Amino acid sequence: MAEIRTVGVVGAGQMGSGIAHVSALAGFDVALYDVSLEQAKQGIAKIAANLDRQVAGEKITAADRDAALARLTAADGVGALADVDLLIEAATEKEEIKRRIFQQVCPILKPEAILATNTSSISITRLASSTGRAERFLGIHFMNPVPVMKLVELVRGIATDDGVFETSKAFVTKLGKTMTISEDFPGFIVNRILMPMINEAIYTLHEGVGSVESIDTSMKLGANHPMGPLTLADFIGLDTCLSIMQVLHDGLADSKYRPCPLLVKYVEAGWLGRKTGRGFYDYCGEMPVPTR
Repeated sequence: MAEIRTVGVVGAGQMGSGIAHVSALAGFDVALYDVSLEQAKQGIAKIAANLDRQVAGEKITAADRDAALARLTAADGVGALADVDLLIEAATEKEEIKRRIFQQVCPILKPEAILATNTSSISITRLASSTGRAERFLGIHFMNPVPVMKLVELVRGIATDDGVFETSKAFVTKLGKTMTISEDFPGFIVNRILMPMINEAIYTLHEGVGSVESIDTSMKLGANHPMGPLTLADFIGLDTCLSIMQVLHDGLADSKYRPCPLLVKYVEAGWLGRKTGRGFYDYCGEMPVPTR
């Protein structure tokens, strides 16, 4: 079984920087790539700030932080990914963007490199078909925020090689994560269950059954959820929630997965949650205020 020593991460946003963070902390050399070197550097600055918070919270030592930062590199062009043992794509949840990334990076990767996508819902088999090396492709789906959440879903496509899958399992174990194995169906396990619940919470709001605060309080105190479903939707990003619901609806052809019209309206308005300052809550003040 091959050993992974170097990791390339494509996408320096919240998920990509989180994956780079935990990989560097676990001892892997990491190259973080984005559409510009400046964005990759911003991703590393974000990781440095998060590592500082972990030191302040006594989760890691200052020596751990310094060692992790020394393993991180901002990739200046795709050529910097040529020698990685594992490449993880962590771009936005749009299939055409992910396909374009793999078409860009596959020609420069070494033949034995493992390819992975952090998609939360899109078919692994279908994405693999665009790479020319489907046997070395799989899904490694991290949860958000990556440094905090313990779970990783591993998803193999129809062509994924057994050795590649075992090597990837060893990688996830070295990160200190708990893994579950999911079949390649829309939404996998977590989002197949979670997103319809969030969508139903939005329908409950849309139909006037309860207010934003009533719905969130009911699920926090009545179902012992750590945060309400509408707060969680804002944290995930309403555009991501909509994309996953569309994948579920298209892939499973069942009307129970139809995205709520109110979710569609919020996304069309650009009210995407925390990242835009407004979703089901307005985040402009000191405390979030419901927008409905």
